[in-house]
Amino acid sequence: MNCWISTLLKGKTMELEYFKTEEFDSPDSPGSGEFMSKKFLIMLDKARDIAGIPFKINSGYRTIIHNAVVGGVSNSSHMAGLAADVSCKESRHRFIMIAAFIAAGFTRIGIGKTFIHVDCDKDKDQRVSWLY
Repeated sequence: MNCWISTLLKGKTMELEYFKTEEFDSPDSPGSGEFMSKKFLIMLDKARDIAGIPFKINSGYRTIIHNAVVGGVSNSSHMAGLAADVSCKESRHRFIMIAAFIAAGFTRIGIGKTFIHVDCDKDKDQRVSWLY
C-alpha cells in the first residue's frame, strides 16, 4: 500500500510513495515518526524508487531513552530525525541499495551485516562510509 505524505519543499508539494511515518516510530513513542526530517524522507523515498526493491526500516526516529537502550552514540542522527537503519541481508541487495543511496544524494552510509545506516546530518563529516 502506498502512503502519500505531502510536504512543502522549494514551493512544490512532494509525495512519498513507499513509506508511512509509522515505520519510523521509536518503539517507546508511537507517532514519533512524525519527527523525521521531511528532506530525509524524500531522499529515502527517491533511493527506494531507484533501487526497485523493498526497504524495511529497522530504526528511524529514536527517543533519548531508546537510543541509550540500543547503545546509540550520544549525538545520534536518529534522535534528530535525520537517519534510518534499513534491513539488508543479501550482498546483491546491499550493492543495489548503496548505489541507490548515493544516487539519491546520501553522503553518509554505514554498513552492517544485516542493515545499512543512512543519514543526511550536515553537522557531521560528509562523503564517508563505515562498517559496524
